[in-house]
Amino acid sequence: MRFKPAFIVLAALAVGSSAAYAIELKDITYQTDGGGKVVFSHNKHLKKKTEKSPNVSCKVCHENPRVAKVKYTMADMEKGKSCGKCHNGNKAFSVAKCTACHKVKNITFKVKETGPVLFSHNKHLQTMQCNACHNSLYKTGPNKSVSMAEMEKGKSCGACHNGKKAFSVAKCDGCHPSPKQVVFKVKETGPIVFSHSKHVEIYSCSSCHTKLFPLGSSKPVTMAAMEKGKSCGACHNAKDAFAVSQCDKCHPVQEIKFKVADAGDVKFSHSNHLGMYKCKDCHSGTFPTKRGGKPVSMDEMKNAKSCGACHDGKSAFTVNGNCDSCHQHG
Repeated sequence: MRFKPAFIVLAALAVGSSAAYAIELKDITYQTDGGGKVVFSHNKHLKKKTEKSPNVSCKVCHENPRVAKVKYTMADMEKGKSCGKCHNGNKAFSVAKCTACHKVKNITFKVKETGPVLFSHNKHLQTMQCNACHNSLYKTGPNKSVSMAEMEKGKSCGACHNGKKAFSVAKCDGCHPSPKQVVFKVKETGPIVFSHSKHVEIYSCSSCHTKLFPLGSSKPVTMAAMEKGKSCGACHNAKDAFAVSQCDKCHPVQEIKFKVADAGDVKFSHSNHLGMYKCKDCHSGTFPTKRGGKPVSMDEMKNAKSCGACHDGKSAFTVNGNCDSCHQHG
């Protein structure tokens, strides 16, 4: 019975000791300036290497728990402060290995003229370290937009994408999404489809953009302007590429049916005529390209109007007396 008080004291110490070790150690999330969230795990750092030896003890970091909270920069850490005390490349991985703590993600740049550009951190980190870009080229976090002209002078992405270290910024489709087909609405002839993919097999993007075609511009250009070397006519001049006068290369042509009461309908075949004539032989002197218009009588054709300009018995069969050559029987 005389050992009872001593037993009680020992029991109390044991309980107090258990309560001290029952403190729950939570993960701590740091909000960084431009580097996103960094999660520090107490459990991971206190994990035992062996049954007898922990990875690190609390005292390694918490020398004086009463010291006020201090913010440390990466520069401070590189000098051995804060995390840099252990993360120096000897005791533990260096703070220069940014992605061990900071999470990286894809960044989407909104480009109105060409569509969104996706930048992949993971793809770039396969061949370089974070300090290749940060903070010499890009500060962490939001950055001011940089023009292609500036990149061509070595700014931003152009510091590496110069055709030597990496593909040149002139290779637009290396970053910008593959351009879509462009449909130009032409009231008189029907829609024209421009294929980017077909053209980039022969030319570079800079051949047209932006000296011939400003990005995002939809201002129409006349055929007369093209024949003077504007727009498509800069290349489609019968030397570098087929001439703009070969209208059927771009403009859709179709068969036209004229409804004629009493005499039977007339079917006009563009494909048959294009085997002998050029578009400009008829358009837009004899036939305006705009659809509709006032119908032309047979008497007017006999006087060299409309079809009669060629169908005069010399250039082609005459409209006089050869009715069944055009009018359908019925």
